[in-house]
Amino acid sequence: MGHLDHAAFGWLTPVLSYLMACVGAALGLRCTVRALAATGRSRRNWLVTAASAIGTGIWTMHFVAMLGFRVSGTDIRYDVPLTILSLLVAMVVVFAGVFAVGYSRGRYRALLCGGLTTGLGVASMHYLGMAAVRLHGHVRYDPILVGVSVAIAVVAATAALWAALDIRSPLAVTVASLGMGAAVSSMHYTGMFAVSVRVDPSGDALSGATAMQFIFPLAVGLGSYLFITSAFVALSPTADEREASASAQRPVDILAR
Repeated sequence: MGHLDHAAFGWLTPVLSYLMACVGAALGLRCTVRALAATGRSRRNWLVTAASAIGTGIWTMHFVAMLGFRVSGTDIRYDVPLTILSLLVAMVVVFAGVFAVGYSRGRYRALLCGGLTTGLGVASMHYLGMAAVRLHGHVRYDPILVGVSVAIAVVAATAALWAALDIRSPLAVTVASLGMGAAVSSMHYTGMFAVSVRVDPSGDALSGATAMQFIFPLAVGLGSYLFITSAFVALSPTADEREASASAQRPVDILAR
């Protein structure tokens, strides 16, 4: 059996991956709050931004954490198409969950269906990402821990959608984002602790790309997207701020006449 190290760089990758999950969650929640206060095309655009932020945060969290994954006795490579597919899965299922919340009139049905769909999708993203791992050996999973990780994903997704409906203040969004980041990280590491590897030493070259060749640049790019979009949302006026500005402008217009 190969020895698995989930934090080859110490606390750097766990902390950084948690930060990515929190940023994605915070941005997604703020965008959803804006969406629920908007109508028409504006609501749709805010929901698209919210879904892309949460999906990006979850995927980036997973693969930043994977940068610290090592197995003694073998190199590790990643299948590029499968890794990209895991990103697309994360995006699609989060889009489905967020839009269910944004447009559904049945609150509890939206939470149940959206949370279940999104949670199973997040778990699928995780295990697709693991299926993309190439090494000299055979990967096995503890079914009980796999089940626990899927349950955590469903609960975390449902809590995220509930927060999107009920949380409004910036402080509450921050607290909810920290909790969501912890839940996503817990799901990831529970899934990773389910893994065991039987190493078969070999001199053959592994197919795929190394983490630094492919995952690191992609994670940096997606992380930059999160921070840039966060700055845009922070500087964008809310519906209340626009209404206050319009109200203040009306007396000026009347006097000008």
